[in-house]
Amino acid sequence: MYKKYIAFLLLFQAAVLVTFLNVKGIELNRIIAAPAFRLTLEQMQEENCVDYMGILTKAASGQRVVDYGVLEREFLYEVDTEDYDALLRIVEAEAGCEDETGKLLVANVVLNRVNNERFPDTIQEVVLQKEKGKTQFSPVANGRFYTVEVSEETIGVVNRALCGEDVSQGALYFAARKYANPERMKWFDTHLTFLFEYGGHEFFS
Repeated sequence: MYKKYIAFLLLFQAAVLVTFLNVKGIELNRIIAAPAFRLTLEQMQEENCVDYMGILTKAASGQRVVDYGVLEREFLYEVDTEDYDALLRIVEAEAGCEDETGKLLVANVVLNRVNNERFPDTIQEVVLQKEKGKTQFSPVANGRFYTVEVSEETIGVVNRALCGEDVSQGALYFAARKYANPERMKWFDTHLTFLFEYGGHEFFS
């Protein structure tokens, strides 16, 4: 009789224990499945909302967050010190008062000539080239090319051009009609193909 009672009691305790463990297991699963943290709109407003939004964006993306430095861009053109200086000076002299695009266009034209078989093969030779005794760029003729002070903006633009940034549509010539010799502009209009105008220059191919 006592043995049956003790066996029944042990069986009952075992059943209670199993039920308790199952309930705890369900609760544990809920905890595991719940978000690691939860912020209400009010809490975000009270704290630094920008910081929290950054954390949430990174957490929700599922991607690794990797710190990286500024990627260095490589020049597509091999230039020595003389070529680099010549390009800086001609861009500053021709477009020092223009915006970055205006400067980039001048640099592009010089580099387009370097790549064209009708012109010399180096930047310095292109910039200093003479045809029938006349220079190709007016700042070389009037001496401004040699005295100009190159700005930091011009350096940045020239580096972009040397890295391959090109907005010139293949232009090989440019001229400021407002200041150019009328006879020279007449030659531009009759012998070249007009491409576009930007800033104070017209560009031709």
